[in-house]
Amino acid sequence: MGKYKGFAGAGMNTNKNVSNVVKQAQKMQEEMERVQAEMEDKTVEATSGGGAVTVTANGKKEILSLKISPDAVDPEDVETLEDLIMVAVNDAITQADDMMAEGMSAVTGGINIPGLF
Repeated sequence: MGKYKGFAGAGMNTNKNVSNVVKQAQKMQEEMERVQAEMEDKTVEATSGGGAVTVTANGKKEILSLKISPDAVDPEDVETLEDLIMVAVNDAITQADDMMAEGMSAVTGGINIPGLF
């Protein structure tokens, strides 16, 4: 045993600890998958131009609906309508990201895991 006499049996505790960590990681992964699936089914809504454009998206960042008020349609000013659409779509995507991050944060205890979603 030489110079490592004081560590007799440490290997068994280490194996048990590693096993517990692996079990916890598997449980966390399962919970993250459940939350991700749940968040993908939820929707967010974003508007721009005081409600002239409304976009609904899901947690997968898919646009589910796009509503444009007739008052926002001006054939002489298409650029403004395009800008309103971009603002609403980008806001919906940001909200979907935030919703997913919030759901995952509940599982990970606030630990930021790169590439999570």
